[in-house]
Amino acid sequence: MLCSMTGYGEASYQADDLHLSIELRSVNNRYLKVSLRADEPYNLLEAEVEKVIRRVIRRGTIQVHLRCQRPFSPQDFPINTAALQSYVRQVRELSSALGLGDQWPMLLTQVLALPGVVSDEPIAALHMEEEWPILERVLEQALERLQVMRQEEGRAMAQELLQMRDQIALQLDQVRAHIPRVAVLYRDRLYDRVRNLLGELDVQIDRSDLIKEVAIFVERSDIAEEVVRLASHLEQFQEIVNEPESAGRKLEFLTQEMFREANTIGSKAGDVEISRHVVEIKTTLEKIRELVQNVE
Repeated sequence: MLCSMTGYGEASYQADDLHLSIELRSVNNRYLKVSLRADEPYNLLEAEVEKVIRRVIRRGTIQVHLRCQRPFSPQDFPINTAALQSYVRQVRELSSALGLGDQWPMLLTQVLALPGVVSDEPIAALHMEEEWPILERVLEQALERLQVMRQEEGRAMAQELLQMRDQIALQLDQVRAHIPRVAVLYRDRLYDRVRNLLGELDVQIDRSDLIKEVAIFVERSDIAEEVVRLASHLEQFQEIVNEPESAGRKLEFLTQEMFREANTIGSKAGDVEISRHVVEIKTTLEKIRELVQNVE
């Protein structure tokens, strides 16, 4: 079953001591790329988040937005007593040197704001190892919802791809029907041109040799083999679309091969009717190529 590379999923967790929410957005990418947006220190979990995502997703750019809120208590902001004592000692010495007397206690509030006295990051926020199992479950729930959306879009894409595949098959049937008539007309037209040219130049050539050379050239211009290969690719295309697992890379490669066969048919056939059908085939293939780029 095909799976789109674009989608959205979210999940959240709420408890008295922890609030978590995760949003996932996926867009096209030839390879898998995970980007985590989170406040410190949760941005350090990007490698772990990517491991979880790789269990489910193989291609695409996945943007992860993690929000974490925890009610803090006074114990979460301990004072660095060594740093505070050092600052107080220096302030007292400086107050004495400047003759400020006992006014230095008034500066204690400012001392508490100095770097290193009170931790900027609460200790509770650094307990990521304890919080990771909860975060992982929330991430898996968001991934599940993301996959539901990607799979729903993938089913619609599969239906559209098969419809376009059928359109190409119809055009190819028209090309196949023209092959016998085109081969005869092309051979006769070429034979007449060569014969007239030899007559103008007053050159004599054995009729059997002329027919042989014309037949060889016509054979080189035969498109039957390319038509058979393109038809085979169309069958493979349908099988891949209906495979249990999404196979975007296979479809990209096969679309490229179908383009190659269509170009060869157009260049070798030299017939207006066939060229018209080839144009329709290539137009539909271009639509397929654009759509396949969004398949995982």
